[in-house]
Amino acid sequence: MGTLGRVLYTVGFWVRETGQAVDRLGSRLQGHYAFKEQLSRHRTLMNIFDKKPEISDNAFVAPSAAVIGDVQIGERSSIWYGCVLRGDVNYIRVGSETNIQDNTLVHVAKTNVSGNVAPTIIGDKVTVGHNAVLHACTVEDEAFVGMGATLLDGVVVEKGAMVAAGALVTQNTRVPAGQVWAGNPARFLRNLSAEERAFIGKSADNYSGLGATHAEENAKSFEQIEGDIERRKKVAQQSDDYDSHLGIVREKHPDLAFMDKSGSKGPH
Repeated sequence: MGTLGRVLYTVGFWVRETGQAVDRLGSRLQGHYAFKEQLSRHRTLMNIFDKKPEISDNAFVAPSAAVIGDVQIGERSSIWYGCVLRGDVNYIRVGSETNIQDNTLVHVAKTNVSGNVAPTIIGDKVTVGHNAVLHACTVEDEAFVGMGATLLDGVVVEKGAMVAAGALVTQNTRVPAGQVWAGNPARFLRNLSAEERAFIGKSADNYSGLGATHAEENAKSFEQIEGDIERRKKVAQQSDDYDSHLGIVREKHPDLAFMDKSGSKGPH
């Protein structure tokens, strides 16, 4: 960066600082003493040298997630709050309709102990539970990785297999299709039931829809959010039983479909 570039950068920095100071003052004058920054300084997407993330237009990446370097995320997939996907010394690939849940870490290795290239590849319709760690491994289509599970270098979770919550799958282990592995170190536990197979697909479908809802909510302006709050208050004060006696049919606002009348999240 030359002299002119440094000057412009410095001026830009102080303009932004001044703007935030004015915003804080305006919030206090309006009676909002808890200042809420609308522009997060967190960088959800970050390049590493010439490597940059490629995110499908209809995928959801939460604002507090970090997707770094050579990472590709497929259609209708969702990367949830607090996740880190770091594709610096190798690449990460995430298929379509896959969900990587809150606080999960996905990383890669330049090479493993055998000298093989070790990216991380996650297929289609995969569910990765909260707080999992996936390092230089492969998770095939329609597989399930439970909460807090750890997959080390060279692991392959075959299509339709399940790694139980808290399991530690050691290097170069292959989890065969249709099996549940659990424990530390992980071992074969049993075969998947028909209900569990169906659950894996349903989980992926549910999270694709939920990701779209969160994407829409995150895109709303402050005014839209405040309007939703007022509408929810009105809905909470309405009585379906009273309305039915009067023959009143109220139209449900589509933006409120995600909330029940108590103001809590509905099932997903």
